Amino acid sequence: MGKKEWYLEYEIHINRPGLLGDISSLLGMLSINIVTINGVDDSRRGMLLLCDNNEQIERLESILRTMDNITVTKLRQPKLRDRLAVRHGRYIQRDADDKKTFRFVRDELGLLVDFMAELFKQEGHKLIGIRGMPRVGKTESVVAASVCANKRWLFVSSTLIKQTVRSQLLEDEYNESNIFIIDGIVSARRANERHWQLIRELMRLPATKVVEHPDIFVRHTEYTLDDFDYIIELRNEHDEEITYDLVDEQSFFPENEFGHFGF
Repeated sequence: MGKKEWYLEYEIHINRPGLLGDISSLLGMLSINIVTINGVDDSRRGMLLLCDNNEQIERLESILRTMDNITVTKLRQPKLRDRLAVRHGRYIQRDADDKKTFRFVRDELGLLVDFMAELFKQEGHKLIGIRGMPRVGKTESVVAASVCANKRWLFVSSTLIKQTVRSQLLEDEYNESNIFIIDGIVSARRANERHWQLIRELMRLPATKVVEHPDIFVRHTEYTLDDFDYIIELRNEHDEEITYDLVDEQSFFPENEFGHFGF
């Protein structure tokens, strides 16, 4: 059997000198390698570990639980959130009631891009919704994540540079490795039936689709929020309310600011 990765996280009660050294020495005696280590949120430390068998982890857990200065909070095979927590030193906020909803603020754009890039690297159908007020950085983050994941992105509808509403794709654009970006407001306001037919074709394609303003999108389609695999919320500040009360053509894509591309 090959080596297996584990994620260890512990809360520090008394950060005495030499504590990390003691834990590192313990891991060394158990022949467990440290792949990555970082502080995670306040008073916590996370580690990605590599070991040969589960018995090593069982021995480690039993010893760590006897230590008074720390409390083990997680010891499991690493999830995506664990890897990102070690990489960035903080956990992604997730909705307590809706586990597929993840929250970010503009100061965390680096973490958001990294998170989406990891999602984009996964193969197969994936429907991702991203909520946020205008000019908070939604589209730019999706494009940056596509670059990080080494994926080609295609705007099916967008207002990033010009108002784009596509009703067909070129043959080579129907590629399962592409990232298809849909602006729910633009599609709802400007699209014709050919555009919606294209969206239905893309929904059947085993590829990643990112829908900005998913709440508006589901109002005008047969899809529901339950069809989304992930919902991302991006705010300028933690307490900012994401609202569509003032959604109209002037507030989101004024004619004098955006031209119009129709394909």
